[in-house]
Amino acid sequence: MAHPSALATYQAKRDFGRTSEPRSGGKRSPAGQPSFVVQKHWASSLHYDFRLEIDGTMKSWAVPKGPSFDPHDKRLAVQVEDHPISYSSFEGEIPEGQYGAGKVIVWDKGHWAPVGDPAAGWRKGNLKFELHGHKLQGRWALVRMHGKGKDRQPPWLLVKEKDAFERPAAEFSVVDEMPDSVMGLQAPAVQETAQPPQATLPATLAPQLATLASQPPADPADWVYEIKFDGYRLLARVEGRGKKQQVQLFTRNGNDWTHKLKALHAELLRLDLPEGWYDGEIVVMDHNGLPDFGALQQAFDASKTQTIVYYLFDVPYCGGHDLREQPLQARRALLASLLEGKDSDLVFYSATFDAPPGQVVGTACKLGLEGVIAKRKDAPYVSRRSDSWLKLKCSQRQEFVVVGTTDPQGTRAGFGALLLGVHDKAGRLVYAGKVGTGFDQATLKKLAGQLAALATPRSPLADTAGVEGKPHWVKPQLVAEVTFGEWTRGGRIRHAVFHGLRADKPAKTIVRERAAPPPKAKPAAKAADESTAHALSTRLKVTHPERVIDPSSGITKLDLVRYYALVGDLMLDQLKGNRPVALVRAPAGMGKQLFFQKHAETEKLPGIRQLDPGLDPGHASLLALASPRGLLSAAQWNVVEFHSMNALAASFDKPDRLVFDLDPGEGVRWRQMQEAAELVHAFLEQLGLPAFLKTSGGKGLHVVVPIKRLHSWASAKGFAQAIVQHLARTIPDRFVAKSGPRNRVGRIFVDYLRNSQGATTVCAWSARARPGMGISVPLAWDELSTLKSSDQWNVRNVHGRLDIGNAPWQGYARAARSLKTAMKTIGFEEG
Repeated sequence: MAHPSALATYQAKRDFGRTSEPRSGGKRSPAGQPSFVVQKHWASSLHYDFRLEIDGTMKSWAVPKGPSFDPHDKRLAVQVEDHPISYSSFEGEIPEGQYGAGKVIVWDKGHWAPVGDPAAGWRKGNLKFELHGHKLQGRWALVRMHGKGKDRQPPWLLVKEKDAFERPAAEFSVVDEMPDSVMGLQAPAVQETAQPPQATLPATLAPQLATLASQPPADPADWVYEIKFDGYRLLARVEGRGKKQQVQLFTRNGNDWTHKLKALHAELLRLDLPEGWYDGEIVVMDHNGLPDFGALQQAFDASKTQTIVYYLFDVPYCGGHDLREQPLQARRALLASLLEGKDSDLVFYSATFDAPPGQVVGTACKLGLEGVIAKRKDAPYVSRRSDSWLKLKCSQRQEFVVVGTTDPQGTRAGFGALLLGVHDKAGRLVYAGKVGTGFDQATLKKLAGQLAALATPRSPLADTAGVEGKPHWVKPQLVAEVTFGEWTRGGRIRHAVFHGLRADKPAKTIVRERAAPPPKAKPAAKAADESTAHALSTRLKVTHPERVIDPSSGITKLDLVRYYALVGDLMLDQLKGNRPVALVRAPAGMGKQLFFQKHAETEKLPGIRQLDPGLDPGHASLLALASPRGLLSAAQWNVVEFHSMNALAASFDKPDRLVFDLDPGEGVRWRQMQEAAELVHAFLEQLGLPAFLKTSGGKGLHVVVPIKRLHSWASAKGFAQAIVQHLARTIPDRFVAKSGPRNRVGRIFVDYLRNSQGATTVCAWSARARPGMGISVPLAWDELSTLKSSDQWNVRNVHGRLDIGNAPWQGYARAARSLKTAMKTIGFEEG
């Protein structure tokens, strides 16, 4: 147990007769596995309470923005009073008037392990540790800010350290994409969810090889695309650090080429990368910046390899850990961080291809590249050929065994053409055709000398049928890289062009490459801790994610995309049945010009469909949201607000709801708005009509009445106007039936014009293009009295409302009524 004085401050701040928080207690964790917890806390503002079990209590910090997996994010962490170990399982509501009043959930939990001496780190204000949680993993640090150690609540920084788990903030936000409680989940296994297993650096490593594919994968967004370099595969083994470091360079077949690549070897030593195996491709670039296979071969032939550059794309081992079971994206993120800031002319990070997945191969071919390599983002590293790496080529190209030559024709010296072969399934060498172009005089002369040394009287082929003329056979030792137009039915290549010899592949491994269909898309099922938001946001490339939309709050474009990923299912629940929508775009951010659009080219907006053009005669087709993906593609297109109409596309001439928009005039207090909404609700109840409430996300409130599709637009609008006029006559000091700022000073205009055909109202869960970016949120009527404002929830704090979601509107669809009885009650005659 902790010393009583350690919890004195904690206990002095709380009245345990009123709050359900524990006074003390809690069992210490087993030796070597101290616990940690992160509690999400909606107090006066949302923050995350980060707690580490140390010396019998939970040392605690308040982290306003929560943890980030990006090492560049240094999150403020204000040290607060120690909490009892029993607090780690606390979830609930701290009542009003109590310290920290608000909702608390256990957002993450698990075990932690210190890196180095924790006592020394604590004293110095630099505590390093590994986390083994459901959400937080890998190495982290808490660093006390300089000169602040004596503050009553000293500020620290919570920082993710560089390792296999780091992820760029623009790609992943753990607090946005994993917002829920982990209570009830089995404790995470330390080995499975934390640092990858420790491992001694192996002496050898066979590389992962790609499979030739006939077409791009069926689920292209789940893959990354790299340039297919026209070079040699090379693996670098780095052992030790500093002056004792040793670097060896191996081909894909395990041949040590360190002595052939002295400049590259020296550069890797200079870079002093962590111990590990690094996988990549060596190339020589031409004057256009494209890989040149012939130039690479010439560099080796002339022993002038100083121009050879090395593109790294994977790191199967690093820093004493075996990373092969980690997902590709984690390995690549680690590799990118290791090379970041390394100023090298010879060693580079192989970046992903910057083009939409559907266009990536075509773009590569237009640039004059050989093709691309597609790699599944979540795949492990395996030392074999795998369909989680795919070769997508611009033309047919592969290696062939040189089995002989033909005589030269005319003035040509050396030989006429190379005779080529490949091994069949039985391991026999079979004839595959010939190549007679692609040679310059120097190549012809050099090749002729090599071939003369390999001359043999016997054919190395299993069958010489189809070989024309009088061939000159050679021992099957040389491997040629050849492009060609097609394979004939007889197994011969046509329109072949020679590119060079390959010294990195043995002849006995050369077979005919046959393009296979890509693997089937993975099932849509997700892991238990993966949210819909994460699944969606990882499939969208967000341009200019750092662009600030709302200067008042600092909310960026990426923040908005992530918000719509979180609420996609909730929002689509309000838009079932092809309900037409309109979009409000803010290309230059808030405070600049906004664009209200009912029509758009849906080719630009996956997940948004065009409706029957007859719904809006004389104009382009109206739009509807087809899936949560549509919200994200629209947000990428700088859409901030989503508005919806009062009818479905299938019955557009008959509205299915009425909307009463309570719009306050100058001088109206919030309490007046609450009372006005209650009065509208009471009057609608008297008329026998159901009423559902939501915030507007701005200043007003919306009362929505579901109705049966029996009435014309004119009747629905006229009836809504009659209700508003009745309210204005009956309670003129509260309501006004005329729009315009002058008419409603101190009063509330109930906007019935929202009920015209083609008119729109902001959709539930839509953000608003206003300072603070409030959100339109469905409410239960008994929540109205405690509502603080119409923009109480916004893009920043909406997480506290997601677990309630659309529950306040349960039964909305079944509640629809005819207006006939209500019309008679107020004396309205339907036209």
